[in-house]
Amino acid sequence: MKLCLGTVQQGLEYGINNKYGKPSKEYSQKIFYEAVKHGITMFDTARAYGDAELLLGEYLKEHGNRNEIKIISKLRPNILEGCKDIYDTICRECEGTLKRIGVESLDGYLLHTPEYIRDPKVVSALLKLKEEGYASHIGVSIYNIEDGDVAINTGAVDYIQLPFSIFDQRGKNSGFLRRAKEAKITVFARSIFLQGLYFMDAGSLPEKVKRAEPMLRNWELILEERHANREEVLIEFVKQSKEIDYLVFGVDTVEQLQRDISVFESESKLDETIWNIIGEKFSDVEESIIIPSLWAKQERKGK
Repeated sequence: MKLCLGTVQQGLEYGINNKYGKPSKEYSQKIFYEAVKHGITMFDTARAYGDAELLLGEYLKEHGNRNEIKIISKLRPNILEGCKDIYDTICRECEGTLKRIGVESLDGYLLHTPEYIRDPKVVSALLKLKEEGYASHIGVSIYNIEDGDVAINTGAVDYIQLPFSIFDQRGKNSGFLRRAKEAKITVFARSIFLQGLYFMDAGSLPEKVKRAEPMLRNWELILEERHANREEVLIEFVKQSKEIDYLVFGVDTVEQLQRDISVFESESKLDETIWNIIGEKFSDVEESIIIPSLWAKQERKGK
């Protein structure tokens, strides 16, 4: 398993527990530089991540390591609604991404709207994009296991990104991770910190994630009883799944980056029984807690 640095925090003011806001361009460059210095060569970005693509492009221009860095980006969400020429649209969008980053091709180009993987015309367009050399790999970023299984069944997908964390064990419990690896698909685990939710105080949650309070109290109790570090448990949980190839993580500061890399590279000292407890406590957490796009709906209900 390797680390992949997500860039949404550099392109947008992002995360439910973000205390720093969107970093400056100069500070973002420091984060990228520090990541590469520590051996991270895979970066995940998207057209929807504000100016993240541009920031990556400026970093590459400044440091000239285009051959060293692999970049995954994603098609703008919902861009194909009512679209007459799917390939032309996807191609145009990808060309825009290449221009912003300043590279001739991407390591990966993914669908950011997972439902699109169900459209054979979209899959064909992605395959053509790959054949034309715009990207070495194609795939999809999913929220639900059903879309992941559709992606596997296309026989065309190289990369799948899925949310995977202590509260969100669907990929493991459903057998999806195993099925993806059997299909020789490279799997990226994202949302491992759930936008920072795991680091929040259970007693002072905003309305939109208030439903997570019982889960967070259980989580805090486990950490307290085991004298365990939050980051170590969260990162090690992902490392336990051998079917995962890349752990995608984002940071707000250089210090966070250094800490997460250190935890990832260190040998775990956790008592193995903690995984049984976590498996039992959080095996079936409701989607309104583990899918951030549903949080806003909860907030509206609470008003």
